[in-house]
Amino acid sequence: MSRSTTIRNRVRELRELHGGISQAELGEAIGVTRQTIAAIEKSRYSPSLESAFRIARLFQVGVEEVFYWHEDE
Repeated sequence: MSRSTTIRNRVRELRELHGGISQAELGEAIGVTRQTIAAIEKSRYSPSLESAFRIARLFQVGVEEVFYWHEDE
């Protein structure tokens, strides 16, 4: 049986660690909607490379500290 991998993220955790910035505030800061941030957080939507880097830069971390591969069982 093969395992699949999905991209997961720490966006919600990082928002909370950085003063509880709202999804709407984060969306505005990187140029997307609050709904897009919600979808990213739930791993229902993979952000563009540009958005991924914008999120990482906003939280002053590397992109690999925000997004990572998760092996599904």
